[in-house]
Amino acid sequence: MSFSKGINASAATLTKNRTPGSVCPFSGMCATCLEGCPGLCEVGKSAYRGREVIYPQPFGTITAASEKDYPIDFSHFNIMGTAVGASGIEADSDKAVFPAVKIETSVGASSQIKLRLPVVIPGLGSTKVAKENWEGLAIGAAISGVILTIGENVCAMDPQVEISGGRVVRSPDMEKRVKLFQKWYDGYGTIVVQSNVEDTRLGVLEYVIEKLGVEAVEIKWGQGAKDIGGEVKLASLERALELKRLGYVVYPDPEDPAVQEAFRQSAFKEFERHSRLGMVERDAFLARVEELRRHGAKYIFLKTGAYRPADLARAVKFASEARIDLLTVDGAGGGTGMSPWRMMNEWGVPTVYLECLLYKYLQKLAAQGAFIPSVAIAGGFVLEDQVFKGLALGAPYVKAVGMARAPLTAAMVGKTLGENIKKGKLPAEIANKYGTTVEQVFVAAAQLKAKYGKAFADIPPAAIGVYSYFDRLGVGLQQLMCGARKFALQYISRDDLAALTREAAEISGIPYITDLDAEEAERILES
Repeated sequence: MSFSKGINASAATLTKNRTPGSVCPFSGMCATCLEGCPGLCEVGKSAYRGREVIYPQPFGTITAASEKDYPIDFSHFNIMGTAVGASGIEADSDKAVFPAVKIETSVGASSQIKLRLPVVIPGLGSTKVAKENWEGLAIGAAISGVILTIGENVCAMDPQVEISGGRVVRSPDMEKRVKLFQKWYDGYGTIVVQSNVEDTRLGVLEYVIEKLGVEAVEIKWGQGAKDIGGEVKLASLERALELKRLGYVVYPDPEDPAVQEAFRQSAFKEFERHSRLGMVERDAFLARVEELRRHGAKYIFLKTGAYRPADLARAVKFASEARIDLLTVDGAGGGTGMSPWRMMNEWGVPTVYLECLLYKYLQKLAAQGAFIPSVAIAGGFVLEDQVFKGLALGAPYVKAVGMARAPLTAAMVGKTLGENIKKGKLPAEIANKYGTTVEQVFVAAAQLKAKYGKAFADIPPAAIGVYSYFDRLGVGLQQLMCGARKFALQYISRDDLAALTREAAEISGIPYITDLDAEEAERILES
């Protein structure tokens, strides 16, 4: 069995095999490597573009996620329905209908953040694709009632940032991002600002709390797509020098005269800006949480990635001790495309495995009577069946799922269709089937128009796309929950799942499908 795809050729890196029908399964190289080939595969392209081929292409304008086919994923579980009873509503056929299913929830410790849908959009930070689609994401998330996270490095990457004494005192880009969400906020969800090592040194969280009225902040330990800090590309020598002066790792070294000359000769066209690795220590983490509370943070989150199990145990334990409001655990295989491609495929604990460990660790703490924070699971979630399974596999501790790539796709599609509508250049298959106006193309437009009235004109198509996508997720989730006879999120349990393989059952503790209900079935048959 082979779990890896595209080892030496992938659409993500714009590489391919010369002999795609005959490829070595363990190296990904063509079965016959021919002298005279111009270098189509990753090895060949690396011979002339070197480190550029590490990253998905074109960098900054796409999103990407792992091609690796993990041995166990959410498709190895099925959602169980029943013909008996109902939880959370009267067992009455006229009342137990899917629109009656409640998908609102809340997260937080002492004070709760209400959500219309159990979704968190994790950190989308200083990358070009996030910045260019922020309007749609911010407004779309606010009107959908979900949590949206401003990711790492935004302030330092803002060309207009003002820094005094090594601390941020003003960032127009950060201010714009925060205020876009705040303008449309109506009591559900919240805007969160995340920080890494560089952000912490620059005082980003203190700035957004004190100057921008941000209530929720997040300490970032990592993510599921990569094992190192965040990367962006820099197209000018001046920008590379500036960011190195701000304390970032810039590669190759922009202060090296030989590098400067190579850049001027167009031997390479972009520098890489990297963030530093965080070094987790219990006492330092607890002290930082208390420091943020003293500065006025109402909610404190922790985001961790697909690190080894001992690090997950640290995240769970430290989050419990600090009594944080939300712990987001991000499994390998997700990501929004700014990560080294092979790292995205071959690093970390995949989501299902990670959530099974997470459940085990949380269960152990709960048995000790420890504080259990609200938890979100992330890593490749896209559609409502995965949302249900993510909530069920981690029940009763997992309150929400994290998804970034899918909402970003919804924003990009909404923006593209809006531009095509303006230009009168909608694809024929859309125009002929649905129409040529925003109200005709976007099925949720009428709903938003009725709610917002004249203000509807200020909602960009990108935001309508995000809202429409989340609306679909919500309805789909209601239907799945109705079939399981669970009429509110708190009733979803691990008993709502069955494992389709013995291995999935062994890893998760979820019963194999033909073992499910065995005792109850025997009682029914013998009664």
